[in-house]
Amino acid sequence: MGEYLSADATTLAGLVGAGEVTPAELLDLARSRADAVNPALNAIVIRMDAEADARARGELSGPFAGVPFLIKDLAQDYRGYPTSRGSRALATHIATEHSHGVRRLLDAGLVIFGKTNTPEFGAKGITEPTFWGPTRNPWDLNVTPGGSSGGSAAAVAAGIVPAAGASDGGGSIRIPAACTGLFGLKSSRGLMPYGPQTGEPLFGMGVEGVVTRTVRDAAAFYDALIGPTASSTYPAPLHTESFSTRIASRPRLLRIGLTTKSAINPNPHPEARAAVEHAASLLTDLGHQVEEVEPPHDDAELARDFLDIWFAKCAAQVDEVRRLTGAPDSHFEADTLALAELGRAAGVVPLFTALDHINDHVLALERFHRTHDLLLTPTLAMPPPQIGSMTTPPLLQRAARLAARARSGRVMARLGIVDQLISESLGWVPCTQLANLTGRPAMSVPLHWTEAGLPLGVQFVGRLGADGDLLALAAGLEEAAPWFHRYADIAL
Repeated sequence: MGEYLSADATTLAGLVGAGEVTPAELLDLARSRADAVNPALNAIVIRMDAEADARARGELSGPFAGVPFLIKDLAQDYRGYPTSRGSRALATHIATEHSHGVRRLLDAGLVIFGKTNTPEFGAKGITEPTFWGPTRNPWDLNVTPGGSSGGSAAAVAAGIVPAAGASDGGGSIRIPAACTGLFGLKSSRGLMPYGPQTGEPLFGMGVEGVVTRTVRDAAAFYDALIGPTASSTYPAPLHTESFSTRIASRPRLLRIGLTTKSAINPNPHPEARAAVEHAASLLTDLGHQVEEVEPPHDDAELARDFLDIWFAKCAAQVDEVRRLTGAPDSHFEADTLALAELGRAAGVVPLFTALDHINDHVLALERFHRTHDLLLTPTLAMPPPQIGSMTTPPLLQRAARLAARARSGRVMARLGIVDQLISESLGWVPCTQLANLTGRPAMSVPLHWTEAGLPLGVQFVGRLGADGDLLALAAGLEEAAPWFHRYADIAL
């Protein structure tokens, strides 16, 4: 077990290829670790043991042949198993075919043995669904591992698997990576295939991906995953060299703009500032030019645009699930029903206004990138919050259900609910939505640990298509300030 915990996916695949260990032996180690730590973490919510056993006994090929893996219980459909999306309403809704992303993971040779926890419909930056219960952070069981890929991040940080499936519609790869000491890249729009069940979610804001402990694993996973399918809406241009090749060379010297300012959270936690300052010092030591800048975009407007799109998606999603399953309101969380009602009551004008505003945010970043290669910000504006600290109080949950039933979304909007959501839901993660609305690549890199011993990542945002540049920089940072040796050996 000690050898397993000290190896990344690339190493494990090499051992399998050399005949030093079998896929079945690695699967046994992964499940033993899961059996030991998952009761405390609640990271894995669906086990797929019979499927995994059969696969581990078969012929496997690909860059990660024989490596144990977990997929997220959202978007990553596996034929014959439910994709609950964290909701009681979909608990028994069985996928009839693999998603494109899962098919590529299988083609890479991975042995998938379970699905990980996520908030209902991936709609929060924490992972505390009513249906499955909260996932806990292996660095401190009292705090969140973030969301919506919190189950995957907790599983990787605790050593169950060296990498796990994730997705990012507003920070859902980068937020949990920052909370758990992992590396997380949200790729450029269009690189990752979606479907065949759906097209690009959230008008291209959402992408699939992974959370990993090492940058080389991330590069190899994205090499295996990206590229259009026959059902893709359009062909995104691919890079001329693989990401694995790209990270082998030293990153070129970059000009990086740094900011910790945010209109929706003007007072980030001192640890968030310290994280960015530490990163800036390290970058300067490596020869990069770092300078403070004003935020290149109107983040208050961007937050409202993001939520207007999210409300509309939530309304459509609830209606879709009702049609599919006939689920009653009691099978949805109160917060979900309230968000759906806000979207339903708003109508199409705020949605299309928000979509029109995306061009403004793209142009703002384009102007910034004329003079700077990357934007450096905190990934989180505070250390990972306590489990339950962001739970809607029971009285307000009852009020939300009544408001949704009474179709009083316009009343909720007039009462300032949207402004409250911007402050409370996005205030602790004010910097992550920019990359989603603009389709730009962004990564969270685990360079800082708080005085309390919690990870706190920093974010870099790049030009469209600069995924390779981000990975190359991350590889250089990992070499200069290694984090792999930091291990969340949770007390059981």
